[in-house]
Amino acid sequence: MHVGRPNIADRALFDQYVDQIYEAKWLTNNGPLVQELEHQIQDYLSVKHCVAMCNGTIALEIATRALNFKREVIVPSFTFIATAHALQWQGIKPVFADIDAKTHNLDPKSVENLITSDTTGIIGVHLWGRPAPIGELQKIADKHDLKLMFDSAHAFGCTYEGVSIGNFGECEVLSFHATKFFNTFEGGAVVTNNDRLAEQMRLMRNFGFDGLDRVIYSGTNGKMTEICAAMGLCNLQVLDEVLDGNRQNYEEYLAQLDAIVGIKILRNDVRESSNYQYIVLEVDENFPVKRDQLIEILHVENIRARRYFWPGCHEMKPYRGQTDEANIVLENTLQTAEKVLVLPTGASVSFEDIKSISSLLRLLSETTQ
Repeated sequence: MHVGRPNIADRALFDQYVDQIYEAKWLTNNGPLVQELEHQIQDYLSVKHCVAMCNGTIALEIATRALNFKREVIVPSFTFIATAHALQWQGIKPVFADIDAKTHNLDPKSVENLITSDTTGIIGVHLWGRPAPIGELQKIADKHDLKLMFDSAHAFGCTYEGVSIGNFGECEVLSFHATKFFNTFEGGAVVTNNDRLAEQMRLMRNFGFDGLDRVIYSGTNGKMTEICAAMGLCNLQVLDEVLDGNRQNYEEYLAQLDAIVGIKILRNDVRESSNYQYIVLEVDENFPVKRDQLIEILHVENIRARRYFWPGCHEMKPYRGQTDEANIVLENTLQTAEKVLVLPTGASVSFEDIKSISSLLRLLSETTQ
């Protein structure tokens, strides 16, 4: 059993798209399948622009560059390292803020406390597909004349106050990596309702070319290939089926694990749409086995549980010491990183698998007390 085993659509449908690629002999450079995928994602998210990219990290880099971020940008430490790297690679210092221990998302008070004259922006992260406190972060950004964008790698198909993620801040960055709810083998996109920003990012992903020989902007190579778009078009057709399977697994885990002392499942807000892609546990001091020991036991049983996002970006080698200089202690980040365990889900995990995992956790809870 694996965390993040990919969702793969019907092979026959994918082969039809491959035939189209061969017939057109158009492999990359904003091909017809990429354009069709962008249009379908725009419709799915009810957003004006989708700018497809080769992966989510390049999408982050292009978005932050298009927004003209400089000097310092505030980000959560409890996130995938690419959120910080996308800034650091451009000579921008990621300033790490703490999270709300209940939601695992950015704590607005921590964000506001970190704003200085060098701050040029804020990147919120919708962790586990659960929306960040968008309204509060936007108020802070407006108050301090900062630009706000979101790393929405986990949140395709999710909502905030009934509106699709993708419609907030200056723009939102999506990841279509193989392990995500919606994948294109490897890929990503920036979605926005800002016409100027979308046009700028389309130039940036193709070296700044505006026509065959006319370069009008400094850019890079961030283009998505046709074969990746083909997988995306296939997977869009089965998203409802994937979502239903994820939701059923989430509900089964809730039913099986709810009564186990020392283990708590991070619950989704029933008022919002979710993709249910992550089964997130917090293992606290009341469970007889420490979190890391528990992971080792699960791995022996071929249950590929993982700890996320340990130990926090600010504790990783490229960034260690930056928060110490500011005398900042990210208490909730440190504590949460020691508790979180993510269990397998997705199409490859059956109800029987979930019952087996739950039985093992129940047995450990009972026999080691």
